[in-house]
Amino acid sequence: MSRDRYVDFLRAWAIVLVVLGHWLITGLVREPDGAITAPELLAVVPWTQWLTLGFQIMPLFFLAGGRSAGDSWSRARAAGGTAAGWTGRRALRLLLPTAVYSGLVLVAVGICAAAGVDSGTLALVGWAMGMQFWFLPVYLVLGALTPALYAAHRRWGLRAPLAMAAAATVADVLVVAAHAPYLGLLDYVLVWGVAYQLGFCWRDGLLTRHRATPFALAAGGTVAFAALVGPGPFPVSLILVTGQTPSNTDPPSVAMLAWAVAQVGLCVLVAPVVRRWLERDRVWRLVRPLGGASMTLYLWHMVPVLVVAAAFYLTGLAPEPAFGSAPWWALRVPWLLVLGLVLTGVVRLLRPVDRGLAALFERTRPDAAPRHGWLLWLGPAAAVPALARFAVEGFAPDGRLPVLPAVGLALGTALVVLPRVVTRRGTPEPKDALEQAA
Repeated sequence: MSRDRYVDFLRAWAIVLVVLGHWLITGLVREPDGAITAPELLAVVPWTQWLTLGFQIMPLFFLAGGRSAGDSWSRARAAGGTAAGWTGRRALRLLLPTAVYSGLVLVAVGICAAAGVDSGTLALVGWAMGMQFWFLPVYLVLGALTPALYAAHRRWGLRAPLAMAAAATVADVLVVAAHAPYLGLLDYVLVWGVAYQLGFCWRDGLLTRHRATPFALAAGGTVAFAALVGPGPFPVSLILVTGQTPSNTDPPSVAMLAWAVAQVGLCVLVAPVVRRWLERDRVWRLVRPLGGASMTLYLWHMVPVLVVAAAFYLTGLAPEPAFGSAPWWALRVPWLLVLGLVLTGVVRLLRPVDRGLAALFERTRPDAAPRHGWLLWLGPAAAVPALARFAVEGFAPDGRLPVLPAVGLALGTALVVLPRVVTRRGTPEPKDALEQAA
């Protein structure tokens, strides 16, 4: 099956909006004592919560992920690959760059702590460097569940995401009405899993077989969202706002589910037009590099904020109109441009690292049918809670190094690599067809 440019475009579009959204809502203030603070824009200027309707684009990333995972797993199965081997390769592709990024950030935190940097400042910076990590444990779990989810898709089709949506709704009702917060953990998999499962349906033509299906998804999701945030109990913000309960993201709510369904429907509706646009060579030359660098952009996009803070705010060079005022919004334009330039430089500096990681992946990725496949399930199991801790607490909670999450991530990555090491020592390499299938 030929590569779908539209799927790559969705990934690139999602990453670009995530980066721009994080940069837009990040506002720095230099206090009279020289300390740098970052007021929460969505809380300080409440009308900005409406902007999250345009910037919360992660449902499309899960949709594209489900579609590509369906392609990859189908090829692996046809070539005789195992669920453990396929899951291990997908996990390693995510864990290698994440482990490198986390290791470098943790080293920087250790150096700053030893140098006597204020613990509050270190905690804030550490949180900013890990705020995007919420996506990684969810995606790892869905990757590990892909063989089972795809089997459910093949058997039940659209009824599979419908059942997941129903389960997510029940869980959310219990979270909000019965104050059962731990049930909300299920919604991270169920809500985002609906978009992921719809990616399977899209791949196999279930969303395009009847012209009314994408219309129904777009219209039904929009109407349900309006009802849930209007007369319903949920806020309009699709990004976490401190103190706001219930929240649409922590855990993902039924309102987020409705918005995700609406985005999926709209995505399928506009696909023919966008695909024709992507056939133009000039357009594709712009889109393709973004898709290829999506993981680098996602992991490293808050580094430019630290660079700009040090260069312009710590030195007092940055103009500082009243937070949220009209002049402040006017300065968002040069703010975004400068951050974009710095991120471009960061990505270029990281190219040798990316090439090295790609080569390391080829040398260490698990075989298609590993002898010790059970290790490939333990790896994500160790990494998921570690990544979740980084997402919630950052890389320097209370100004200290988070030892247990660091060990968990290192252990999870090592467990995914280990079966390949054992195989190389004791058994022949797998057939090329099995490798290519992944």
